[in-house]
Amino acid sequence: MSQVDFNFETLLTLACLVLGIVWLLDRLFLSKRREAGAEGNWAVELARSFFPLVLAVLVLRAFVFEPFRIPSKSMVPTLLVGDFVLVSKFAYGLRLPVTHTKILSTGEPHRGDVVVFRYPKNPKVDYIKRIVGLPGDQITYRDEQLYVNGKPVPREDLGVYDGPDADVYDQMKLFLEKLPGAEPHKMLHVVGREGPQVSVTVPQGKYFAMGDNRDNSADSRVWGFVPEQNLVGKAFMIWLSVDFSDLDFRFSRIGTLLH
Repeated sequence: MSQVDFNFETLLTLACLVLGIVWLLDRLFLSKRREAGAEGNWAVELARSFFPLVLAVLVLRAFVFEPFRIPSKSMVPTLLVGDFVLVSKFAYGLRLPVTHTKILSTGEPHRGDVVVFRYPKNPKVDYIKRIVGLPGDQITYRDEQLYVNGKPVPREDLGVYDGPDADVYDQMKLFLEKLPGAEPHKMLHVVGREGPQVSVTVPQGKYFAMGDNRDNSADSRVWGFVPEQNLVGKAFMIWLSVDFSDLDFRFSRIGTLLH
């Protein structure tokens, strides 16, 4: 998931600011001229009509929910390419748009949360992964086995995966994994391929994130930890799913809750 430099959030904020200034000037000064019979101005009429709508969209998007589209296979089988997810912006704290300054703390990530965050090496790009390590956790990934604080994370072998977005060149095995304190979730391994090996302690104020498609994910094993200030929100539901290769709407996935 990516954003260009001049992204929609910036554009929406600027539009709200400009329309708001015109709307305020109208309320304070120009409305009296209209009442006296002066001809209206198109810019003023535009601001009066659209400022409340733009403000409502900005508030909802910045502080409540934001939609994101899944462009890669790193979270298969939980998320497929073409899934559109809703992200709770208030799950981990309210932040101002554009500057992302936290103004209210409302919670912290838990192990197993599927989160959207700004990629630490390029904050203009948004990533989505699963939190597997909290501050202070010892995380080890060795021989395709995840360990949290020295204990192997239990997993159940569910057999060969041949579902959507399966690797056409390699066999994939499906597992049901149970992170400490979290609901079980499905994850994949490619037979004969091992993801990056790592053993680290998660620093305070940071998190360790991994993709559910373990051998096809560039994640904290490769580029390091997710700083708390990079968190965007918690992904909690698929609201639309489209296979763009043949414009197939996957209606069965709509409304799927993420865990």
